[in-house]
Amino acid sequence: MQRQLWHSIERLAPLDPAFMSVTYGADGSTRDRTHATVRRLLTETAVPPAAHLTCVGATRAEVDAVVRDYQTAGVRHIVALRGDHPDAKDAFTPHPEGYRNAADLVAGIRKQGEFDISVAAYPEKHPDSPSVQADLDNLKRKIDAGANRAITQFFFDNDSYLRFLDTARAQGISVPIIPGIMPVTNFRKLRGFAAKCGAVIPSWLARLFEGLDDSPEERKLIAASVAISQCEKLCEYGVTNFHFYTLNRPELTRAICHALGVRAVSEYTLKNGAA
Repeated sequence: MQRQLWHSIERLAPLDPAFMSVTYGADGSTRDRTHATVRRLLTETAVPPAAHLTCVGATRAEVDAVVRDYQTAGVRHIVALRGDHPDAKDAFTPHPEGYRNAADLVAGIRKQGEFDISVAAYPEKHPDSPSVQADLDNLKRKIDAGANRAITQFFFDNDSYLRFLDTARAQGISVPIIPGIMPVTNFRKLRGFAAKCGAVIPSWLARLFEGLDDSPEERKLIAASVAISQCEKLCEYGVTNFHFYTLNRPELTRAICHALGVRAVSEYTLKNGAA
């Protein structure tokens, strides 16, 4: 997994992304390895890391200590997330001595220093929310607490994102709301991801991947075509920034960026000497 991660970084860094977000399990699993990866990104690449941070299963003091460690290491961008219960069947319960939710976490980070803070947004409604409006209200609380931007959960229906964006602007949310794009590397796994986060898989998308479970090359071609088309259509509406969920599979994202006119920076070299 570590080798695959750094292969992905070496392939994607030459595209000069604004940042690379580094995730860990929603329940806090792999947290320590994530923090180590973020520090390594700082020392071995020129790409700013965006470190994921949740308040699952941790006290305020423990979370604050991580923030201080990041600050000392030079990390300036944090993706602040509530996180989910370790057992997906159970509702999120705050730690008795921890941050209550993502807005509370953002406020706590903001008290500790000058950070660039990203938060999550859900155009198709978070599974725990009663409505899209409730999601917008929650997003507003996170922005008011000090977040600089929102990154959406992945979606395949552009209209859901555009409606969400229009409603957010009408309600005074003016920060960038970056669309999350998921190149489909494995449709079977995608169904599982979507069920956990509330993303809708359109019937037309399911039909495209029907019968291709054992045909990875065909899946890649269709995945690239779908993602390129989605991004091109969003560009027509003035969208200029995208957040790709690469899942450590860089080739699809490189192909999509190439189709959108993004080229590798010439003679880009990682600090450790890798091209």
